[in-house]
Amino acid sequence: MSDKINTIVEQVKTLTVVELVELVAQLKSALGVSDAALAGPAVAAAPAAGGAAAAAEAPTAFKVTLTNGGANKINAIKVIREILGLGLADAKAFVEGAPKVVKEGLDKAAADDLAKKLKDAGAEVKVEGA
Repeated sequence: MSDKINTIVEQVKTLTVVELVELVAQLKSALGVSDAALAGPAVAAAPAAGGAAAAAEAPTAFKVTLTNGGANKINAIKVIREILGLGLADAKAFVEGAPKVVKEGLDKAAADDLAKKLKDAGAEVKVEGA
């Protein structure tokens, strides 16, 4: 990023939620952008008077949980060995001990990719915000 962008990001990081909402409203007005035109995440509404309520945020970190090894556990064991670098016995115990968290702290794309690998192997998985 350019120095100009970095400076703006650093300034925005110091704002409160109410100030961020005001900033977004001003930017939309100045640039003529509607909520429907925004492609990014939804902007949280300002908290009610009193300011006690915090704005809900979408999760930024996700975890992938193996819920069931599936009908053919051998494929799930192979994928778990590859993902976690486990030996055969440990991977087998992991799959048979489901439900178990495979990985945590992943971004959405990485969590979805990991879940797809496991689903392609016949396993059942759950992706949720961590």
